[in-house]
Order: sequence, then structure tokens, then C-alpha cells
Amino acid sequence: MHTARVLFVCTGNICRSPTAEAVLRRSIVDAGLVGRIECDSAGMGGWHAGRGPDPRAVRAASQRGYEMVELRARKFSRSDFADFDLLIGMDGGHIDELEKLRPRNAMGRVALFLSFSPDIMSSHGADVPDPYSGNDSDFEYALDLIERGTPGLMAALKRDFL
Repeated sequence: MHTARVLFVCTGNICRSPTAEAVLRRSIVDAGLVGRIECDSAGMGGWHAGRGPDPRAVRAASQRGYEMVELRARKFSRSDFADFDLLIGMDGGHIDELEKLRPRNAMGRVALFLSFSPDIMSSHGADVPDPYSGNDSDFEYALDLIERGTPGLMAALKRDFL
């Protein structure tokens, strides 16, 4: 039985990608797919490596019942293309960077997070905006988009990988 492996990628791995990881982890549990889908997150830059998520992201997530405090930032590695079936960029810049780093024979598929939810893309744009330089409401908005986009991602994972 195949285990689908998903990697969320953002800039520093302390805001959007760990939030998406926490939301997907709960969706996996709720769907009874523990052991069938695994997820992780990474940042294009390594300046936050080893640190926990931004306290504002942790606060927004915990208010909605998501656990993020155990997560630690790490830098994306080209070897992630071999380790993950699906590498999900949180914005178009991440997709561009991933495609530049993608080895010629990479099996891992690259996708934009909101591409799994075309209705959200049409009304909110293609990117989950980076809340890092913003305030608490920017973290809430990023979490809103991630929560709304996760069902489309789960449907795609079930259809394409399980």
C-alpha cells in the first residue's frame, strides 16, 4: 500500500507551510487516513532552521484547535523531490523556485496550494499571502485560505495517490 507524502513549502517555514502542515495533519486524522498520507513542511531559505513557527501563527492555529508547537523549521533540499510525491508551494514565487531546483528525473509533482481549490483562486488570487510582516489578522487570513483550500487538496490526494 502506497503512502502519499506531501511537502508544503514557503519562504522561511515559520508561517504558511507549518500552518498548512498542521491543518492537513488534522484532516488526515479526521478522514481516517493516518499512515496513508504523511506531510511535512520546509522553507526555501534556511535562516529560521530549527526554530518553531511564528508565535502569531501558533496563536491563530491553536485558537482553532491545531497543534504547531512541536514543528521546527527546516530548509528545503533538492533531495525532497525524491522523498515526496507532492511538493506544494504556498505562492507562485515558491513554485518558480521549486521548478528551478527540480532535478530532471524528479518524480515529485509540484503544485500551487490554491490550485486545488479553483473557487478560492478566482475570488482571492492564486497565492496564500505571506503574513510575516503583517499583524494577527494577516495570520488569520492565511489560515482561513489554508482551511478553505485543504478539502480540495485532500480530494486530489485521494484521487491521485491513494
